[in-house]
This record gives sequence, C-alpha cells and structure tokens, in this order.
Amino acid sequence: MKYYEPLKYTVADNEDGWLLRTVMRNKMGVSRRLMSKLKRAEQGIIVNGERAFVNRKMTAGDQIMLYMEVESSVSYIEPEQMSLNIIFEDEALLVVNKPAGLIVHPTHGHYTGTLANGIVHYWEEKGEQYRFRPMHRLDEHTSGIVMIAKNPYVHHQVSEQMRQNRVLKQYIAVVHGRPPHNKATIDAPIDRDPDDRAIRKVICSGARAITHYELERQYANHSVLRVQLETGRTHQIRVHLAYLGCPLIGEPVYMTEKYRAAASNRLMNRQALHAARVVLKHPNTGKELELNAPPPEDIKQLLDNLDELTINGVND
Repeated sequence: MKYYEPLKYTVADNEDGWLLRTVMRNKMGVSRRLMSKLKRAEQGIIVNGERAFVNRKMTAGDQIMLYMEVESSVSYIEPEQMSLNIIFEDEALLVVNKPAGLIVHPTHGHYTGTLANGIVHYWEEKGEQYRFRPMHRLDEHTSGIVMIAKNPYVHHQVSEQMRQNRVLKQYIAVVHGRPPHNKATIDAPIDRDPDDRAIRKVICSGARAITHYELERQYANHSVLRVQLETGRTHQIRVHLAYLGCPLIGEPVYMTEKYRAAASNRLMNRQALHAARVVLKHPNTGKELELNAPPPEDIKQLLDNLDELTINGVND
C-alpha cells in the first residue's frame, strides 16, 4: 500500500495526558470521517514509530504521524493535455491561475476540456495520483485563483478555514458606474429567482450573503473595485454588484437595464471579474500562505480602453 507524505505533529507540554483522538481532533483538525479512515489503514496512525490506537494517552514530546493511503483511482475524469498556469504547488496544494472560458469541473454536457481534465493529465505525466478536489470554484467566465487539495485532510482543513471565514478571497471587478461609497459592505440575502431557477437574485427569504468592496480606481463612467467575499453563494459577486447598481462590464445575465446598451459592454466579451488574491493558513505547516494571480491580458486591455475613453471624454 502506498501512502502520501505523513502529516506530523509533536505533542506540546500542555497536551501531556491528552488522548490521541483529542490531539488529532483539536490540534491536528482531523474530522471524525477522516479519523475512521486512518484507523482502518495499515499505517494510518503512528506514534513514536509504532502504530497507535486513538485512546492512547499522550506524553509531551510524542511524535504523531498520520499516513493517508494513495487513492487507487483518480476518479472518472479523463486526462487531457492542457497548458496550465501554476502559481503554487507542494505536497498539499496545487494552485492555478485559471483563464476565462474554462470550466473548473466536468458537468453534464462538459465532460472534457475542463480544468479538472488538464490537472489530472498533469499529475499523470508526473507519475502522481490524486483525486481532483477543488477548494472552491469559479464561474466559467471568471479568471483567477483556483486551489486544489491533494488529499482528504488538506481538503477538510481548508474547508474548515473557509467555513470559519479565515480564508481571505479578493477579486478585481470592473463595473459600470460608481458605487455609493468608497468602501462598504453589501449584506443582502441571495436565493434562486422564483421566475427563473437558473439564476439568482437578492430576495428576503434567501441565504445570508456578505460582500465587502473598496473603490480602487475611478474612470469617467466606470470603476475598478477590490471585492472580498465573506460568504460564498452562487454568483454572489455578480448578483450583489448588480443589486448595488454597478453591474460588471460584460456581464451577460445580471446586467441592469440602465447599462445594457452601453458601449463599454462591448469592450469585453466576458464578465470583468478576476480572482486575484487568496490568503490562508497552510493546512500542514500552519504558516500564512499568500497567493496572487495578476489580471489577464483582456482585463489589462479593458483598463487601457477605459483610460482612453476617460481622456477623450467619451460618455458611454
């Protein structure tokens, strides 16, 4: 049986006398489900070089090593050669800068040509075998950072950070108009539109959704916003910015009537949204990990075009 690199932990002085299961849950962040898998594995839980049971009492200085089995299959995803913009990789995470127009995961009608197909091929070429576990997803036409966990423990750890709002996720959004404040929070619930279940809208019966924004740059009739998510509802940024009265340039679904015919809507053939920055604690080391993805060429070109419109006094 093959195993990933072990997760290591040294029992602290104030944890002397704790049960192993308590250290695993409270200090190593191991879920009940993952603990069950580790207990079944031949070399799942090792203390001081020996296999250990979770009811064992710990002594300060004990060395705990958790081994997760390498999965026998990478799932149904078909490997497909693809150019990937990898901005970070280690034994725990793979982080890519996804281009616009690329779907993250195979769906009905899109079984190939996705980011997942390309990453599975990349791992296969390296002789590595992981399941594709994206920590979050971006819309097809949103570019930027996508994090992929390489094992169940990492996926659980980062998911918990997200659930506790301890992962900073920032986006660059180029919008029509100017927001009412230079820096503010949109706290407005989102749910499916009762008249069209395929889209979302701000509705009082929806789930709470919180988006923070800050004005970064102002043009004649447009703005660049730095947007930060506190919750992660489907289409949240697109819905909230339209609700604010500042829809994304190039937005095909949530564009408000006021801007639908605007010339600037033709300056970009996709929504002007880019996942630019993520900050989290590394799931293995606990150290802060900052990930950055510069805006792609189409957004840079859009900003140049808006500069020109502003200089020439064009009112679109």
